[in-house]
Amino acid sequence: MTVGLNLTDRAFALTGGIGTGKSVVAEFFRERGARIIDTDRIAREVVEPGKPALSELTQYFGQEVISPDGTLNREGLRNRIIRDRVLREKLNSIIHPRVKAVMAERISAFSREKDGMPVIVDVPLLYEVGWERLFRDVILAYAPVSIQIRRLMERDKLDRRTAELTIASQMSIDEKRSRAKYIIDNSGTLEHTRVQVERLFDILRKGIIS
Repeated sequence: MTVGLNLTDRAFALTGGIGTGKSVVAEFFRERGARIIDTDRIAREVVEPGKPALSELTQYFGQEVISPDGTLNREGLRNRIIRDRVLREKLNSIIHPRVKAVMAERISAFSREKDGMPVIVDVPLLYEVGWERLFRDVILAYAPVSIQIRRLMERDKLDRRTAELTIASQMSIDEKRSRAKYIIDNSGTLEHTRVQVERLFDILRKGIIS
């Protein structure tokens, strides 16, 4: 399936940075009835054993990125690309076209439903890969860098330097904030985030059915 501009007027991109809480925001949208597509999950699907993408990764990066059980060794791959832009670009050239095609198919399927619900597509690297124009508008899950670092260290058991390098490999959260239409401040309590999401859900739904 070829992906072009204006894929659907019901599709909104949800983006952010590592540790800004996109999954929390997505879950609150889901609770209100929004249709959710997780491109990180799709990225995991396209590199499952037996899939062409995994074979291509093995050919380029070597057997060290494959775990003993035949699955992708994500930590090993991350360590290879974290300091090397060329390797990151090669990884993206293998994964992103496949993710984009599956994403388009799922957006199309949800858009055929007659319920008028927004389709929220979680795309962590939205701006980095240049997909923002595929969507009606962009929603940003925001948290300051200090919180990103703390969350990433706690979640992935990383030292501070590795967490900082991981965050620095992406576009800055403040640059993303300047480009997004809707901002969800996810630096406070869960209830504060939920209230913002519910308010925005009503705005998006009204825009779809009006």
